[in-house]
Amino acid sequence: MNLNIEMIPMSDKLPINPQPRLEAVNLTKRYEDGLLALDHVSFSVQPGQVFAMLGGNGAGKTTTINLFLNLIEPTSGEARINGVVSHQEPLRAKEQVAFVSENVMLYPNFTALQNLDFFAQLGGKTEYTRDDYRDVLRRVGLDESVHDKRLKGFSKGMRQKCGIAIAILKDAPAILLDEPTSGLDPKAGHDFIRLLENLRDEGKAILMSTHDIFRAKEIADVIAIMNEGRLIMQEAAAAMVGHNLEDVYMQYIAGRQAQLQN
Repeated sequence: MNLNIEMIPMSDKLPINPQPRLEAVNLTKRYEDGLLALDHVSFSVQPGQVFAMLGGNGAGKTTTINLFLNLIEPTSGEARINGVVSHQEPLRAKEQVAFVSENVMLYPNFTALQNLDFFAQLGGKTEYTRDDYRDVLRRVGLDESVHDKRLKGFSKGMRQKCGIAIAILKDAPAILLDEPTSGLDPKAGHDFIRLLENLRDEGKAILMSTHDIFRAKEIADVIAIMNEGRLIMQEAAAAMVGHNLEDVYMQYIAGRQAQLQN
């Protein structure tokens, strides 16, 4: 399908909530070597919404997530989590968000149950019992036969499920996901999307950085495209019904490159 990119302009009619769970306000990051990694990016993620951020390597997706997590500080602008500015009140901001990375960093010599207990205790959640941990591992689809197995024998999909289980136990209002379906087999990817649907239904605000256009089409309420540090499109998924997202993506990227060359 030959899609004219003007058919889907950046919308000013996305759902508005007085208190977004995640909000980027003119977020900019320029490194000391002069590299402009993020250029005045603004968007918000509401409760019960999945915001999928598409883009190639170096587009600025991971930089955006790192700014929310205060792993780096913005040159200007703000990343807000539940109204808290990340670089001004980092500890308070981190209480409001759970993070699952592309390669979930857990303790390989701990069992699944031990990992959940360790991270729950680290987050100040001391009320959980062993049965609570088993319940949440079952909820994310991790078979009970491996609950007492060490993570060093787990597949990537199984580790991702443990990461989501830890995020569920934290019970934060917002969740950040950096390439969460990368390297997952089709069944694991399908299971992961079903988990995100459940979390969205509970009112979580989910920001997902991804290359996976297929999964973004499945789960996203808002789809954004980033290129060379700029947000070049964001649109409600419902407004894109009938359009081929791969074509939309390629034409926006091509349109942006043409602008830069002129």
